[in-house]
Amino acid sequence: MAIQIIMDHNGDTRHSFDANDEQALLKAERRFKALTGSGFTAATRTASGEPVVTRTFDPAAEETLFFPRLVGG
Repeated sequence: MAIQIIMDHNGDTRHSFDANDEQALLKAERRFKALTGSGFTAATRTASGEPVVTRTFDPAAEETLFFPRLVGG
């Protein structure tokens, strides 16, 4: 099971999906595009565990973390 974790001011929301389920995959891709389109940054982990920013939906990623745009003051 793959998971998308969305960070916000309330904590986080998790959405699991089966990458082998076409409908679930389509829903996850739509969520990815909606979040990144509204200013969230998406990050995945490499095989060695290093985080990397991603700009395209990767159906093979086990975990994608979305965090909101940070604003300095």
